[in-house]
Amino acid sequence: MDLLSPNVSIASFEEMSISEKADCKEKLSWSDGQSCGYPDCIYFAAAGIFQNIHVEKPLDRKLVSYGTVRKEPVMEIKDETSKHLSFELAFSALKYQDLLEDLLVDSYFYSSQTIPDDLNSLVVVMLYDFQDRNFQPRVCCSDEEIEDVRQVEKYLYKTKLAASLARCRIKHDIPSIDFILPETVRKKQENASTLPLYAWVNTFKASLEDVCCSLEKDGFSKVKSITEFEGLTFCQDLHCEDLLIFPAHLKYDLCGMEVFKDNKLVIQDKSRSLAVHAVKTLVNPDDDILIVNAASGLTVTHLSAVLNLGTGKLFACGVKSELDQEQLQNLFMQLECKNIKLLPENFKDIEPTDSRLQKVKIILLLPQCSESGVSNPVEFILNEKGDPGLLQDLSQGSISEDKMNVLVESQTQDLTHALKFPKVQAVVYSTCSVYPEENEELVMKILQDQPDGNKLQPYRISPPSLPLPCASDLNSPRNLFFKMDPSEIANACFVAVLTREDLSVTAPKHIIARAMAKGILDGISPPKSPKKDRRKSKSTVRLNFSSTGTQAKIAEFINQECKEGTNSRVHNNTGGNNFHRAQLNSNMASSSRRLPGPSLTSPRRSFNKGASIIQPVPARPRKEDKMRVLKPVELVFPPVTLPCYTSLVNKRQTTPRLSYIHWRGTNVNVRTSLARSYSVHVAKSKETVRPPLVYHPRPWC
Repeated sequence: MDLLSPNVSIASFEEMSISEKADCKEKLSWSDGQSCGYPDCIYFAAAGIFQNIHVEKPLDRKLVSYGTVRKEPVMEIKDETSKHLSFELAFSALKYQDLLEDLLVDSYFYSSQTIPDDLNSLVVVMLYDFQDRNFQPRVCCSDEEIEDVRQVEKYLYKTKLAASLARCRIKHDIPSIDFILPETVRKKQENASTLPLYAWVNTFKASLEDVCCSLEKDGFSKVKSITEFEGLTFCQDLHCEDLLIFPAHLKYDLCGMEVFKDNKLVIQDKSRSLAVHAVKTLVNPDDDILIVNAASGLTVTHLSAVLNLGTGKLFACGVKSELDQEQLQNLFMQLECKNIKLLPENFKDIEPTDSRLQKVKIILLLPQCSESGVSNPVEFILNEKGDPGLLQDLSQGSISEDKMNVLVESQTQDLTHALKFPKVQAVVYSTCSVYPEENEELVMKILQDQPDGNKLQPYRISPPSLPLPCASDLNSPRNLFFKMDPSEIANACFVAVLTREDLSVTAPKHIIARAMAKGILDGISPPKSPKKDRRKSKSTVRLNFSSTGTQAKIAEFINQECKEGTNSRVHNNTGGNNFHRAQLNSNMASSSRRLPGPSLTSPRRSFNKGASIIQPVPARPRKEDKMRVLKPVELVFPPVTLPCYTSLVNKRQTTPRLSYIHWRGTNVNVRTSLARSYSVHVAKSKETVRPPLVYHPRPWC
C-alpha cells in the first residue's frame, strides 16, 4: 500500500468534537502515564511525514534506505488533533533516527524479514513508539485497520529489540536514550514539557473581565505569576495585557471549555502576541496595516481585535489558493473580525506604488525564519502554517549553512522591499530565531545600505515598548531591540521597530506635545507661543513636576528623542548642525551680556549630541525695565555699538523724576528753559551715531 495514498480514511477522528479528541488522547495512555500506542492511521500518517523529512545520509554511512523522497504533500489530515499527533510522532522518530537504525541493524531485523524500502519509514516510526512504551503491547482502537501497519507490528520482536537497546545504552554509557541527543535538542525537549499555554482574548466577543469571570465560574483561580501555578489556575501576562497563561498540563482540558469553543480565547504562541502589541503602539485609528507571512490568520485576527480600527484596513498578502482564502474567511467570520482584506500576491511581487496600499502606514513583517528559538517546533509550525522541512534541522540541534543562507537571503529581500513603500512610516520585523544573522545583524546591515540620495526620510531604529526599558539602560545597544531568550516559560522572540520621521523640522514643542499625547508628561502644561508671553509677561510657563517618576519619564523621553534626532541629522546634514550650533552659542552669549545677574529660571532642553539635560536659562526682564529683547534669529546688529545705543536711548526716553526739595528760585522761566534745553539735547543725541558724553546739571541728576 502506498504510504501517501489519499484513500486511507480517518473519519473516526474527523467526526470527533474537540473534547472527544482530548478524551481519545487520554484513553491512549496507561495509568502510569506511559503511552499505549496510536491508531493505525496515526502511524501511517507519521510514516509519510518521516519519509519526506528524514535525514539522507551519504552512501558510505547509509544503513537504511527509505526509498524515493516524495515531493507531493503528505495525505491531507483535516483533524487538527490527529495531525498534531502524527507530526509529533514523526519528529520524535527523526530525533532518534541514528539510534533506531542502529537497533534495527544490531537486532538483525532485516535478516529475518524482507521489507520494501517504502515501508522502512513506517518501521522506524513504530519502533520508536514501541520502545517509548517500554515494549508493551499496543491497545488497538476500533478504527479502520491498515494492513501494512499490522504487518510491521508483527515483525517487531520485543526480545531482540529490547536486548539491542540495552547494549546500545551500555555502549554509550547513558541512563536513557534522551542523553544521546545534542544538548540543545535535549534542553528544548525539557522546556517543551513545562511550556505553559498562551491564549489571547478576542475582544470582539468578550472583554478581559468577562473571560476571567467565566474561568472563575468553571473552577479556575487567578494567580499573580506562573510560579504560583497549581491545579486549575491562570494568570495575566506581564507584557501583553490581553494575554492569559495556563499551566501546561491543562492543554487538553481547555479545549472542551466554553470560552475556547466560543472563540473568546484563542490559543497562540506569545511571540506573535508581542509582535501585535509592538504594532499597537504605532498605529493611528484610520491607518491601514499590511501583514506579511501570516498564513494561519491568527495574527491578523489578533491585530484586528487589539486595534479595533475605525476606517482602517488590514491587508494580508500571499494567500494564493482559493482553499486557503476560504479557510481564512471562515476563521474571520467565526472570530467576528472586520476590515480584513486578503491579497493573493506574494509580498515581493507587490509594487510599492500599488493603489490598494496607498493608505498603509505600518508593515508587520513575519518572515520565514529558522524557528531555532522554539521549544515545541511541531506545535508552532502547525499553528502558524510554517515549513515542516525545518523539522529536519531542528531535530539535529542546528541549522545547516545552506538553509541558513537561503533564509537570510529571503529575509533580506522581504525587509528591503518593505522599506521601499513611500507612504509607510514604520516597519515591525519579528522572528523566533536566536541567531544574530537573522535578527539584529540583518536589520543593521539593511539600514546601513539605505541609499543616500533617496528623497524619502531614511529609517531608523526605535526601541519597542515591550516593555519600556528603564532610564538607566535607555542608551544600551541591547535595548534597541526586544529580545526574549527561550526558556521553560516562553519561546524566543525578536522584535525590531523601524520608523521614518523627519526630526530636522520637528520643533521641541512638537516633541513635547507628542510625549504628552502618549501620556508620558502627565500634569505638565503645554508650551505657549512667544507672542502670548509678551502680552502676558507676568504669567510664566511653568512645568508642574508632580513626582520624581514624572521627571524620570521626561528625561527618558527627551533623551530618546534627542538622541534619535541627532543621529538622523548627523547622517543626513552635518553642515547644517554646525551652523545651528554656532548660531545657538552666539545667541546664548549675547543673551548673557544683555541680562546679567541672577534671574528666575525655567527648564529648557539642550539638544547636545547624544545627551539631554535640564538647564536654567535667564527669564524675561521685568516690565518696568522696558528693555527690548531682540529676536536673535531674525535681526543682526553690530556687536559693540548697538547694545550701548539701545540702552542709552531707552534710558534717555525714560521720564526723569523732578525734585524741588532744595530749589529756592522764584523765577518760573528758569524751569521752562531747563526743560527746553533738555529736550533739544535729547533730539541732538538721536541724530548722532556715536553716543556723546551726557552731562546732567543739578538738580535733575
